[in-house]
Amino acid sequence: MTAVPVPYRVVARWAETPDTATLRLEPVGESLPAFVPGQFAMVWAFGRGEIPLSVSAIPTTGGLAHTVRRVGAVSDGLYAAEVGDVLGLRGPYGTGWELEKAAGQDLLVVAGGIGLAPLRPLVRDAVACPKPYGRLNVLVGARTPDDLMAKIETRQWATAFTGVTVDRAATGWAGRVGVVTQLLDEARFTPDNTTAFVCGPEPMIRATARDLLHRGVPADRVRVSLERNMRCATGHCGHCQLGPLLLCRDGPVVTWDRAEPLLYVREL
Repeated sequence: MTAVPVPYRVVARWAETPDTATLRLEPVGESLPAFVPGQFAMVWAFGRGEIPLSVSAIPTTGGLAHTVRRVGAVSDGLYAAEVGDVLGLRGPYGTGWELEKAAGQDLLVVAGGIGLAPLRPLVRDAVACPKPYGRLNVLVGARTPDDLMAKIETRQWATAFTGVTVDRAATGWAGRVGVVTQLLDEARFTPDNTTAFVCGPEPMIRATARDLLHRGVPADRVRVSLERNMRCATGHCGHCQLGPLLLCRDGPVVTWDRAEPLLYVREL
């Protein structure tokens, strides 16, 4: 792990939604240490700055990739990157999903919007090596059909249940309409023998975790990825503080029994 960005070249780029793209990267020279699903890198657009981006693919299942949505000057620069452009990466940082700790249990993956990106490498690992785990369920929600990521890949995953829903339908949409938690009624899992992995907007995370606990999933087996303003990624600046946690170091993935009492304090 280094504080100096390492050059990585964009070797592939594809649009996920009208404002979101995924960049597959390869090192120009020496590579960074291996990432695990759930961790993030600080990705540098030269001349603009850097932002934290979770890995949306790892070399073992698709090559190192990051998914970026254009919401500001730096993300605009990364979104506009083309094949052949060089970006800066530093990392890996943070905690991972720790899929291996769910051996022998059903898996429940719940993603909202671009929250599918950090969960995609976890799903790919579970699909590639399903034997240690029980039933795999993938629930995906988005605001509109245009905001759905990985539309083809989600249909190809070998799961016990894959559900997709949108908040607002559009012309030609024949799928489900409603919040993602409605899909829990169709998912196939045994609550007291399930590990859940949740990523998306914070209100969606809270609603999902609350519903899972109500159904009997233990709080310490609900793993969520939290987002705060990460600047240094090394635990020194304090911008990503959530109570006693520094999310660049102690997160972004934490269990719900740790996250819940902190997220319900307004000042945090």
